[in-house]
Amino acid sequence: MLPSQWGEKMNGTLILSDGTRFSGKLFGAQAVSHGEVVFNTSMAGYELSLTDPSYRGQILCFTFPLIGNYGIPPSRLDEFGMEIDFESEDVHVRGVVVDDLSKNFSHHKAEKSLSDWLEQKGITGISGIDTRALTQKLREHGVMLGQIVPDDVSPLQTIEDPNLINLVDEVSVKEVKVLEPQDYCGITIAVIDTGIKNNILRSYLRRGVRIIRCPWDVDLSTIEHDFDGLFIANGPGDPEVVAPVIGKNINLCREQGKPVFGICLGNQVLSIAAGAKTFKMKYGHRSANQPCLEVTTQKAVITSQNHGFAVDADSLPSDFEVWFTNLNDDTVEGVRHKSEAVFSVQFHPEACPGPEDTQYLFDHFLDVIRKSK
Repeated sequence: MLPSQWGEKMNGTLILSDGTRFSGKLFGAQAVSHGEVVFNTSMAGYELSLTDPSYRGQILCFTFPLIGNYGIPPSRLDEFGMEIDFESEDVHVRGVVVDDLSKNFSHHKAEKSLSDWLEQKGITGISGIDTRALTQKLREHGVMLGQIVPDDVSPLQTIEDPNLINLVDEVSVKEVKVLEPQDYCGITIAVIDTGIKNNILRSYLRRGVRIIRCPWDVDLSTIEHDFDGLFIANGPGDPEVVAPVIGKNINLCREQGKPVFGICLGNQVLSIAAGAKTFKMKYGHRSANQPCLEVTTQKAVITSQNHGFAVDADSLPSDFEVWFTNLNDDTVEGVRHKSEAVFSVQFHPEACPGPEDTQYLFDHFLDVIRKSK
C-alpha cells in the first residue's frame, strides 16, 4: 500500500516549464504527473472542482490554504442516476497542488480522505507548497506547463501542451442517450456534451426537461429524436479545436429557428460559429466569486467560473452583442444575437461550487423555447 496522508509521505517537486521549482510532500498516487498548471481561488468545493471535466489536462493549485478538511463522501446516485456529490464519475485533473493537506477530515458524510481518494483514482498531489508564491508566479507569467515529480524519479524532458489535443473527445459521451425527467414539462433539448457537469444536466431534469445527450461530434440532422432547442455545454481545452464540428449544429439550429444556449466552452464555440475570435487568457478565471454585469440591465451577479479562453469582443459580428462582462477585467462573459434566440454565457449558472445568482438563465432559456414553439 502506498503511503497515505496518515503515514510517511514521499518528497516531491513541482517543476514549472521555466525551471521554477517548489518542493513538498506527495500524496495520492505519488507518481509523475504533468499538464497545464492553473489555480482556483474557491474556499470550498474541491471535490466538485476535481471532478469537473473542464479541468481535463490540468494540474490544479488550490489557493485556499487548508484542503481536505471535510474529506470525500461515498458515491451516491440521485434520482437520475448521476453522482450527487461529484460533477462527473471521475477525477479529471492530472495533479493537485495544496499548501496544507488536512491530516484529519470531519464531516458526517465523509468516508475517506482526499489523499486516499486521489490514490484510488491514480492522481498525484503535492502538499507543503507556497501556493501564494505559485499563484503570484502564474499571475505574472501566465499559466504554464509543469510536472509533479517524486524526488527519486527523473523529470520529463518534454511536456505535451494539453490545449493542442482534443480534450473534449476524452470527456464526451460516445453515443446518443435520452435522459427522462420525472415530470416532463413538454420541452426536449439536444445537449452537445463537451464535458458537461452533472449539475447542468440536473438543472434541466429538475425543471422537467427531456435531454437528448449527444457526443460532441454528433450530426444533429441524423438523430432520430425531435428536440426544441440546442444547448452546448462546458468543457476543456481550446475551443478552436472543436468549433468547426459543433458550429455546424449551431448553424443548423439557427436555420431551423430553434433556440440555442451555451455555457462556458459553449459560449466560446457559439461565438466562433458566429464569426468571432477567441484568445487564451493570461491565467483565466477559476473561482466561485467572479462579479459580472448584465450589460442591458446593469444588474451585477456573482458567478462561478472555470475557463482559460475568452471571446474577443471586438471580433463579434454586427448582429451579435455583448450580454455580460466581467467586472474585474472587462472580458466578455456572455453574448447574444440581436434578433434570434441565440445566446450564451461564460460563467456557470449551475454553480457547484459557487453562488446561484444566475440560475434564472435556465428558466430564461426554457421561456424562450416556449415562445418559439
